[in-house]
Amino acid sequence: MTLKRIEGWPLEQVLGRAELCGVRVPVCDGVFVPRRRSELLVREAVAAASECPRRPVVLDLCCGSGAVGVTVATLHGGVELHASDLDPAAVSCARRYVEGVGGAVYLGDLFDPLPDSLRGRVDVLVANAPYVPTDELAFMPVEAREHEPRIALDGGADGVEIQRRVVAGAREWLAPGGHLLVETSSRQVPLTVAAFGAAGLVTRVATDDDLEATVVIGS
Repeated sequence: MTLKRIEGWPLEQVLGRAELCGVRVPVCDGVFVPRRRSELLVREAVAAASECPRRPVVLDLCCGSGAVGVTVATLHGGVELHASDLDPAAVSCARRYVEGVGGAVYLGDLFDPLPDSLRGRVDVLVANAPYVPTDELAFMPVEAREHEPRIALDGGADGVEIQRRVVAGAREWLAPGGHLLVETSSRQVPLTVAAFGAAGLVTRVATDDDLEATVVIGS
C-alpha cells in the first residue's frame, strides 16, 4: 500500500474506500474516485427521495463505483436503486456494492442498457457525469490523469456534452413529479441550466461553498 501511494496512486484507491456523508463507499483500482463535493449531490438526492409518497426509485447514471447511489440508498433506507455506467471496470466494481443494498447495475451508455420497466418510473435521477472540458484534462492532478479513466473525466469541449445527453433523455424516464440532479461546476452552471431549460424542466441551483459544490436540480 505504501509503495502504491509513493507511485502516485490516489489514497482512496490504495485504501479501497472513500467516505460520503459519513458512509464508507467503495473505490476500486482504475475507477473514478468519489470527491467530497458529491456530498451535496447526495444530500439533495436524499431530500428529493424523501418527498416521494411511495418507495422511491433512484437511478444513478455514470455511476462509477456506485458511491453516490449506494450512499443515497444507505441514508434514505428504503429506495429501489438502479445504476449504469459505460466502463466495464466501473460496473464490475459497482455491482459488488449496489447489489449489496438490493440494487441493480447495467453496463452501457447512459439510458441505453436500462430495462423498459424503468421508463416513466424514476423518482430521483442522479448524475455525476464527467464535466471537465477536454482541453483542461492536462491540468488535472497526476493522480487523476494516470489512475482514473479518461471517460470518467472528459466532458467534451465545454464540459457539458454528456450532461446535455443526460438531461435530454431524462424526461422519458422520470416519473411524474420526479427530479433530475446533476453535479456541475460553478463556472458551467449557465450551460447546465440552459440544458435543463431546453428540456422543459423547472430548475433550481444548490450550492455549498465549503465543499465547492454545485448541483442543478430539475423537476
